[in-house]
Amino acid sequence: MSIVATEEPFCLGAESGEAVEWVLQAKPRDLGGFTVGRLLPAIQRRFVGPFVFLDVMGPVAMAAGTGMDVRPHPHIGLSTVTYLFAGQNMHRDSLGSVQLVKAGDLNIMTAGRGVVHSERTDPDQRARGGPLHGVQIWLGLPENQEDGEPTFSHHPQSSLPVVAPSAGALGRVLLGAAFGARSPVVHPSQPLLLDLQLETAACLELPNDGLDRGVLVIEGSIRIGDRELERDHLAVLRRGLPARALAREPTRFLLFGGTPLGHRFLDWNFVSSSQAKIDRARQAWKDQTFPKIPGDDQEFVPLPEWPHRARPKGESL
Repeated sequence: MSIVATEEPFCLGAESGEAVEWVLQAKPRDLGGFTVGRLLPAIQRRFVGPFVFLDVMGPVAMAAGTGMDVRPHPHIGLSTVTYLFAGQNMHRDSLGSVQLVKAGDLNIMTAGRGVVHSERTDPDQRARGGPLHGVQIWLGLPENQEDGEPTFSHHPQSSLPVVAPSAGALGRVLLGAAFGARSPVVHPSQPLLLDLQLETAACLELPNDGLDRGVLVIEGSIRIGDRELERDHLAVLRRGLPARALAREPTRFLLFGGTPLGHRFLDWNFVSSSQAKIDRARQAWKDQTFPKIPGDDQEFVPLPEWPHRARPKGESL
């Protein structure tokens, strides 16, 4: 694996705060015995580029005999991206995919016109217990890709290029291209997703292509402009303005973004440019006509029925 080094940037460490538009903090959500931190969608910002959903899982230490059980549930019109920093989980879907996801691997499942999947702690880790820390991302799809065939792909950590963009900085390019390296993963929404680590006092000039950018702190703390960001803080950066990350301590963060897709509806696990498609997907799940997951077809997440007037049928992004 080659390391691509680029010129070290000059870092003032106290630039204008205009680089940061919003700072979001993770909000706890119960997934049935397992709590995640939700960052997108948020009231202040519904999406960042094609990233329409972002949950942080953990960090948590699972006791022996316990684990995560996200029961079978459906998706349309999006790609799920699973990336773990610690631990592992077992992915199964209605395509017949069975994949153990380990820390550093990248999993992408594109729902297209419809797919069902589950995420559970694998039996070995459940028996012994252990850590779990990662993110679950949804990428919206271009309108002409929304009804495509569902697909699944697994990308081990060794296939994702390493970059060393400045002194004290190291990372991997998970999606897209940056710092002279390009991910081998191709996605129609052309997203950018980087996993970056900075040593104490290291500074990194963040890529600036004029598109949406978000910075999610995974561990440690950094400063961007005059904003201090700690773990589970998401900074949405202003388009087109330069931004530098200065580490206050050893820090790990995700940089992500890209081009927004335009008008989309989000309703439960469904994303689409068409409310009618979402209505059909809701009815199909209610009628249980979605395909089943081989080996995990005895449970499912029931369709939520939103209280009258409490939530619209579709939520525009």
